Amino acid sequence: MLSSHEHLSLKLDAIRRVGDDLPAVVIIHNIATQSVEYMSPAGMARLQTNMDALREMGPEYFQRFFNPQESAEYVPRIMELVQSGDDDRFVSFFHQVRTSREADWDWYLGATQIFLRDDEGKPSHTITFAMPIEPVHHITAKLNRLLDENNFLRRNKLVFASLTGREKEILKLTALGHNSAEMAAALNISGKTVSTHRRNIKHKLGVQSSYDITRFAQAFDLI
Repeated sequence: MLSSHEHLSLKLDAIRRVGDDLPAVVIIHNIATQSVEYMSPAGMARLQTNMDALREMGPEYFQRFFNPQESAEYVPRIMELVQSGDDDRFVSFFHQVRTSREADWDWYLGATQIFLRDDEGKPSHTITFAMPIEPVHHITAKLNRLLDENNFLRRNKLVFASLTGREKEILKLTALGHNSAEMAAALNISGKTVSTHRRNIKHKLGVQSSYDITRFAQAFDLI
């Protein structure tokens, strides 16, 4: 019976034989060391690196090439996949990659699943396929807007949570273009109370313009 090391060697040899012919970049990660065990030549060319350098990076690989704001979203999902031990499942995600701090981000569509188990039957390696998305593709602009909205949500979730239920109602109606008299009638409160709520909302959220108010309402699904 093959050891996990021998099994890994055989599987890597199989990947190497087809790696250059695949339209996606192929990456094998060692779960224990959080290091890259293998990357197809196309991926190394895109990152302007080689296998020796990738192995030496260890976990630094993730900080060097990937957008950490997105990693915070999909890495926990990958770890949950590993812990589940389900070989039939995979995690798909959009992510941005760059070759250096000065370079622009490029979008990729990735999919990760368990690739190999150790001698005790525990997941030891994952395999990821990363498909580059053409910069001119219409989805790139949508992904940039999605990333911007996710960052906005992350930055402002605590201040939004500080709003009362009534203030959220006022925020929604304000974003929809209602004036104070209309809001007072809709909520059965006085105009003075509406004005107080609007003042408190602006103070808590740190906003002034109608655009800022509408952005909060849209980002937190009030409208």
